Amino acid sequence: MSTHPLRDGHSTTISLTGAGVTFWEKTVQPPGLEGGEPIDTTNMRNTAWRTSAPRRLKTATPCEATVSYDPTSYNSILSAINDNQEITVTFPDGGTITFYGFLKTFTPEALQEGQEPSARITIIPTNTN
Repeated sequence: MSTHPLRDGHSTTISLTGAGVTFWEKTVQPPGLEGGEPIDTTNMRNTAWRTSAPRRLKTATPCEATVSYDPTSYNSILSAINDNQEITVTFPDGGTITFYGFLKTFTPEALQEGQEPSARITIIPTNTN
């Protein structure tokens, strides 16, 4: 386990193992972690404070990225949409996050002269195979 923070996010990548799709990452937002809303445990015996408890289950939030893409890969990208598969986010220090999920959206940006075509992708963690 690493004992130091990342100093630079450059070269973080996302791999979709089942898709046969390659994206060239420009920005990567790894999945976040969320505990959910608190459970209200307030009752008529409380005298000064409302009380709550944490939920037992946790949620992995969506992973998003801005990527370059090969327009000839549209069929491969289409086959990756809603295909639950192993996703790996690899950090510059070699650390990884691997989870099951699916490509929810592939949204190309407007094509313009003088700019490399890019797209926004959203990956939803399912945490189940």
